[in-house]
Amino acid sequence: MREAIDSHSSPAMNAQRSEAFERFAATGFPSRKAERYRYTDIDALFAPDYGINLNRLAIPVNTKDVFSCNVPNLSTRLYFMANDEFFRSDRQEVSSTSTLSSPQKGEIVVGSLRELTKSGSTLADRLTECYNRLAVSDADGVTALNTMLAQDGLAVYVPRGVHAEGTIQVINLLRSDVDLMVNRRVLIVVEEDAEARLLLCDHAIDDHRFLATQVTEAFVGEHAHLDLYCMEETHAKSTRVSNVYIRQEAGSLLRHNIITLHNGTTRNMLRIDLAGEGAECQSCGCVIADKQQHADNNTLITHHAPHCTSNQLYKYVLDGEATGAFAGRVLVKPGAQKTSSQMTNQNLTATDKARMYTQPMLEIYADDVKCAHGSTVGQLNDAAMFYMQQRGISRKEARMLLENAFVGEVIDRIELAPLRDRLHYLVEKRLRGELQKCEGCNMCR
Repeated sequence: MREAIDSHSSPAMNAQRSEAFERFAATGFPSRKAERYRYTDIDALFAPDYGINLNRLAIPVNTKDVFSCNVPNLSTRLYFMANDEFFRSDRQEVSSTSTLSSPQKGEIVVGSLRELTKSGSTLADRLTECYNRLAVSDADGVTALNTMLAQDGLAVYVPRGVHAEGTIQVINLLRSDVDLMVNRRVLIVVEEDAEARLLLCDHAIDDHRFLATQVTEAFVGEHAHLDLYCMEETHAKSTRVSNVYIRQEAGSLLRHNIITLHNGTTRNMLRIDLAGEGAECQSCGCVIADKQQHADNNTLITHHAPHCTSNQLYKYVLDGEATGAFAGRVLVKPGAQKTSSQMTNQNLTATDKARMYTQPMLEIYADDVKCAHGSTVGQLNDAAMFYMQQRGISRKEARMLLENAFVGEVIDRIELAPLRDRLHYLVEKRLRGELQKCEGCNMCR
C-alpha cells in the first residue's frame, strides 16, 4: 500500500507519511470525549466501507458537460480538482502554472501540489518548505490520516508584491461509480505585500457515498492580503471533514468565509495564528440545513502578538431534524496586548426537532485587551411573521424572507460584489427548497 501511494505522489509529500502514521497510530480517530469533537462522531463517519483510488485509476470527468456554469461577472480563473487530484484534460500532462497578472508584476502559480513540489525549482523548494508545516503541529487524527494518504492537491503561490487582478476559482468535483474516500491537500502561499482572492466550491456529481478529508495550509506574509471563500453544495450522502490552518504575519489581512448550502455531514475546523503585530482576520460562516443534515464548525484563533484584531460571525438556519454545532475559542497569549476580538454566533431553529449546540470561549493571558463573545439560539419572531401576514404575505413567504434577512449579514461581509450577489440568490433558492442548480449545469439533474 505504501509503495502504491508513494509512486503516485512527490518526494515532498512522501517524506511526511511515516511521522503522520506514527501520530495516527498514537491518537487514532478523535473521539467525542475530546472537547473539540464532542458534537461530531468521527468514528461513525469513517466506519462505512469506502474505496480509495491509490493507484490513480482514470475516473472520467468532462468539465464542459458536467460543470459549465460560473459566477456571473466574477472574471474568475477556473480550475478543477477531480476527487483528490488536480484535473488534467484527457489525462494528459499540461502546464500546471498560470499567469494571472501581467509579467511586470510577476507570475501567480496555480497547479498540482504533487507536480509543483517535485519540479526541482526554487518554487518547489519553497512549497516543500511550507508543506505540512502548520498541520504537523496539531495532534489531530484526521489531519494525520490525510497526510498519510494524500497523493496530490492544489498549490497556489503568489510572489512578493503581486496583486491578483482576478479571482482564482477552484471546483472540487466528487465523482465515482462506487462509494469513495478522497484525501485532498491545499497549500496557499501569499508572500509579503501580495494579494489574492480564492473561491473553493465543493460539488458531488454521482449518487454515491463520498467521504472527503481536506487539509488546507495557508501562509499570509507581512502586509499581505488573502480572501478565502469556501462554498459547499454537495448532497445528503456526502461527508466532508475539513481542517484549515492559517498563519498570518505582521500587518496582514485575512478574510475567511465559509458557506454550507447543501450537505450531508460536515465538520469544518479552522485554526488561525496571528503571529505578527497588527495582523487582522475576519472569519464568517453561514449554514442552511434541513432533513437530517449535520454541520459543525470549530474555530480557534490565537493572538500571539500585540495590536491584532479578530472578528467572527457565524449564523445557522436549521429546519427539519437538522443539527448544527459551533465551538469557537479565542486564545490571547501573554504579551499580546491591545488585542481586539469579537465572536458572535446566532442561530435559528425552525422546528422543534432541529438542534443547535453552541460554545463560544475566551482564554486571555494579557491584561490590556478588548474581547467579547456571545451566542443566541431562537426561533423566528412571531410578531414579525404576524405583521407580514397582515399585509398579504403568505406564511411560507414571510418565513423565507425573515430567514434570508437573518443570514444576509454574513453574505454582506463578502467584499467581492458579484460573488455576494450570487450567494444571495443561491441562499434564497435554498430557503425556498429549490434545487441548487445553475443555468447550464447538469450536476443536479
